[in-house]
Amino acid sequence: MPRKNKPILKLFYVFILGVVLGAGGLYAGFVFDFYALPVKFRPITDTEKKELLNADFGLFWDSLQSIKDNYFKIEGIKDEDLLYGAIKGVVGALDDPYSAFFNPSDAQKFNEDIQGSFGGIGAEIGIRNDQLVVVAPLKGNPAEAAGLKAGDKILKVDDEFTNDLTVEEAVKIIRGEPGTEVTLLILRDGWDEAKEFKITRAIVVVPTLDWEMKPGGIAYFHLYNFNANAPDLFYQGALEVLVKGARGVVLDLRNNPGGYLEVASNISGWFLNRGAIVVRERFRSGEENLIYATGPAALAEVPTVVLVNGGSASASEIVAGALRDVRGVKLVGEKTFGKGTVQEVHELTGGSSIKISVAEWLTPEGHEINDKGLAPDYEVKSNGEVEEPAQAGDPQLDKALEILREEIEKSGDRIFVIGS
Repeated sequence: MPRKNKPILKLFYVFILGVVLGAGGLYAGFVFDFYALPVKFRPITDTEKKELLNADFGLFWDSLQSIKDNYFKIEGIKDEDLLYGAIKGVVGALDDPYSAFFNPSDAQKFNEDIQGSFGGIGAEIGIRNDQLVVVAPLKGNPAEAAGLKAGDKILKVDDEFTNDLTVEEAVKIIRGEPGTEVTLLILRDGWDEAKEFKITRAIVVVPTLDWEMKPGGIAYFHLYNFNANAPDLFYQGALEVLVKGARGVVLDLRNNPGGYLEVASNISGWFLNRGAIVVRERFRSGEENLIYATGPAALAEVPTVVLVNGGSASASEIVAGALRDVRGVKLVGEKTFGKGTVQEVHELTGGSSIKISVAEWLTPEGHEINDKGLAPDYEVKSNGEVEEPAQAGDPQLDKALEILREEIEKSGDRIFVIGS
């Protein structure tokens, strides 16, 4: 049942520490799932105002008067700044890292960011346990080249500590003109002390999909994000591996921060029968909106394993959760990030806007994603700090291939082709 004022187009937008993703964009960023079309502001009546907050609002006015009467630098503070600060405090009381207030200038930048491009380091950031962290560095971009890893804690950006910064505030500092440098103070699990990473900003290039055939007729797809190009590219890759007689599939979603919900539904539709539930969207009323697989189901009977890690977030978690719940597909790697909420952007008077978490995502069987993430069926650690990973191999991928070969053997080594 449609919700009042609910925008029509739903998508996951991923903000990357760099340029707008499209599945995202070239952003300094964070997993940012939201309804793309903003909800227009509707003025409320005086009666609604009185019923809106069941508290003594005189406390606010008394506090404001005390500040204006006594603060020693009040001449440098605009009344609008006090108002914006108060609203930010209200949003902060939600204790939700994905809800935020944008004053007019920030709202304008926010809208420009969705449509434009700028320099950055090419890494998605988010909040985990009140700490700013790297969700995933993007392949082939400055953050990866500098050695940042999924799960790295960002303690400082240049000279500013991050403990009191929102994701949006950190983004403003990290992104910048290509060729300029930003310094991140990073603490990684297993390290005794934090280390500085000096990273030169660049125009971020966002990869989408790589695929190849592994020995034994196993197709390997590495999907880097769920952007608008993913369906066509996956279509091309899927046709190619099916023509070659793929016996099994590894879907690699490691360090994939998400993207469009529609794309997640489309990709899931290659592995699930049309009409299978991909994800449940649950609102505070308890009402659920079901999202279904839309695709050719050409890989629905092909043995499949999904690779995940702490950089798998949002749409990646939705697809991984759907394949496991509906088909029993095994997840290999490490626990996922745990981004399972969707935001709605509301336009306010004076050019401001507010982004609010309005729903949460559940897997088809009703398992929560947000904060909890998805635990793998087979936990396999990555190589971590190995100097030459190409020589050391990929233990997570090796485990996925091992599982697939066992499944193929049990299934009688059937070859799956188009139309099977």
